[in-house]
Amino acid sequence: CAGKARRLKQAKEEAQAEIEHYRLEREKEFQRKQQAAMGSQGNLNAEVEQQTRRKIQGIQSSFQKNREKVLRQLLMLVCDIRPEIHENYRVSG
Repeated sequence: CAGKARRLKQAKEEAQAEIEHYRLEREKEFQRKQQAAMGSQGNLNAEVEQQTRRKIQGIQSSFQKNREKVLRQLLMLVCDIRPEIHENYRVSG
């Protein structure tokens, strides 16, 4: 009877060790999958950031290239004044 109880206790301890080993393996696998998913997420973030930088650089270069032309056009429109009498104006008298 004592041998049987000792054997049951030993089997229970072995089962607990096996369960713990299995749990650790599953946890490691989960960590690997999580790292892989987060790694791809990090790559997407880096790619989006790089595209954003390229777009900003393109906008800035376009601004620098067209700035003088636009300023000249604005100044021409503002400074080129031709006074004319409006067609609805009536001289009374």
